[in-house]
Amino acid sequence: MNRIFTIVSFVGVPLVVAGSFLHWSSVIMFILCCVSIIGLSAIMGRATESLTIISGPRIGGLLNATFGNAVELIIAIFSLKAGLVGIVLASLTGSVIGNLLLVLGLSFFIGGLKHKRQNFSLRDARYNAGLLIFAIIVAFVIPEIFSQGMDDRGTISLSIGISVIMILLYLAGLFFKLVTHRGYFTGSDKESHGEQEEEEAEWSKGKAILILLLATAAVAFVSENLVHTFEDIGERFGWSELFIGVIIVAIVGNAAEHASALILAVKNKMDVSVEIAVGSTLQVAMFVAPALVLISLMMPVQMPLVFTVAELVAMITAALLTIVITLDGESNWFEGLTLLAAYLIMGIGFFFL
Repeated sequence: MNRIFTIVSFVGVPLVVAGSFLHWSSVIMFILCCVSIIGLSAIMGRATESLTIISGPRIGGLLNATFGNAVELIIAIFSLKAGLVGIVLASLTGSVIGNLLLVLGLSFFIGGLKHKRQNFSLRDARYNAGLLIFAIIVAFVIPEIFSQGMDDRGTISLSIGISVIMILLYLAGLFFKLVTHRGYFTGSDKESHGEQEEEEAEWSKGKAILILLLATAAVAFVSENLVHTFEDIGERFGWSELFIGVIIVAIVGNAAEHASALILAVKNKMDVSVEIAVGSTLQVAMFVAPALVLISLMMPVQMPLVFTVAELVAMITAALLTIVITLDGESNWFEGLTLLAAYLIMGIGFFFL
């Protein structure tokens, strides 16, 4: 499987380069770009898995989420440059519900088919629950409510203030978890499911970081070409900006997390798998989304941190369902199926909206 993804990347990226110069049709370019990004994401997933073995589950999970979200951040920046604010907000929504319902759901389901019951850190689950409530229910709902009585300038100012606070809190949370209370969280791994079997990293630390940087640069080029196909693809297939952002961009942009979380779940490494899915969601909500608000100030069109009612309801529902299912520190295949069913219902809704 790894060899297939590598071949896809080495073939797909040159074809995207050729297509951009030869002006191939939007449909062909859309397919080539999506396939190339998925292949590159898989390579990034292999590199971050090596770093996970070297650095430990928390730092590895953080690196996986960061480089996985780098793909989506790059796509979003080029979308902002093109003035597609609706697609950017929708892709953020899709990333939240995709990570919480699709990635975590598939991890619980596939992992649960092989292992009857899987355990993960209860302390991490409680920590993530609090931040999910803050990021999704507090920080995203307040701009929607307070912007009702504001003009565009007031809404942007409100969004900037909230964005700065969210970024600072996210960085403080990393400092809390990785520095001041590092022992409190790392001690929970052995309590959850005992000592993990020692593994040897596929790549060295230096090689993994170099591959991550090169793959990220390739993703940046491919993403720019992908964004240029959105308008024509939407017209050809009857897809709305909302559906493209919530489903298509989110799935393609988060391919690295999808692959890594599933592989780790099958290996019964649920601490890292959950950290990738939920940690990535928190990073999107508390860092990527606010960062895009600030980046948009340098773009022709500014992006407020204001989602549609459908997007807010979907994210709040996903967050609450995830909190309820993960607070016991255990998972099984049926809980995964429940999360997947919720994702499918939302996907159907966004398709017909």
